[in-house]
Amino acid sequence: MDARSLQLFLALAENLHFGRTSREQHISPSALSRSIKQLEDSVGAPLFLRDNRSVTLTREGRLFRKYAGDTLRGWDSLRQSMRDDSDILRGELSLYCSVTASYSFLYDILNDFRSNHPHIEIKLHTGDPAKAVERVQEAREDIAIGARPDSLPPGVVFQPIARSDLRFIGPLSTLALSNEQIRQPTLERWRDVPMILSEEGLARTRIERWLRRHGIRPKIYAQVSGNEAIVSMVSLGFGIGVVPQIVLDNSPLASRIRTYDIEPPLTPYDIGLFALEKRLKEPLVNAFWNRQSK
Repeated sequence: MDARSLQLFLALAENLHFGRTSREQHISPSALSRSIKQLEDSVGAPLFLRDNRSVTLTREGRLFRKYAGDTLRGWDSLRQSMRDDSDILRGELSLYCSVTASYSFLYDILNDFRSNHPHIEIKLHTGDPAKAVERVQEAREDIAIGARPDSLPPGVVFQPIARSDLRFIGPLSTLALSNEQIRQPTLERWRDVPMILSEEGLARTRIERWLRRHGIRPKIYAQVSGNEAIVSMVSLGFGIGVVPQIVLDNSPLASRIRTYDIEPPLTPYDIGLFALEKRLKEPLVNAFWNRQSK
């Protein structure tokens, strides 16, 4: 198994699409298929299940993903230690965040980091911030940006970079909440309020806690992945949502929604960096982590 084969495997494990992976990796689909088949022959098990419509990782594929990531990181560290100019960090760092975080934090963070470490390549993935901790735990990313959960999983460390309120939002045109609904939320007053909520994550946890406190069984219109999608659906008049203020600050649809100061307010977000504690010893991860704490 050479490094290129492992890189191709990890790219396919991320995209779960042969055509997209072949384009991104500048390799023909047939060559990509041969490379994956050779890996599967070497390990003696299928790494992917594929049909005409989908590609998914097998159990063996999920195990091999961790091995491939660890192997490539180890190879990068070895090459770094053997260079004559070993004081210059080189290699690839994988970073995960939401689209909103990429607008809000990444420019300043990466601009500063790149000026100090120009030979480190940044591989950026964007997606649902609720997945930030999970992707770090699974070693799919070196660093992730997200909201700190109420309790950190074992082995995961967090470094705060910002705080954001959680806000109730509604459309400008219709579905305006009454003063009674805002000041005295009850089951009866909120019975027919359609709500658009995150599928999972800290915002979902905190809104559910708020609903239970008031004895409200929500009328859920939609459950979506990503805060930006909540703002979009609310602006179209489909329901009432809950999103971090930082999402509104960066949303092109902010002028089409209203915010509600409902009491008691939801607990604010602490937003920051996640990493595995054991990986802070790795030069690239350590450089990124410590650069942000200065």
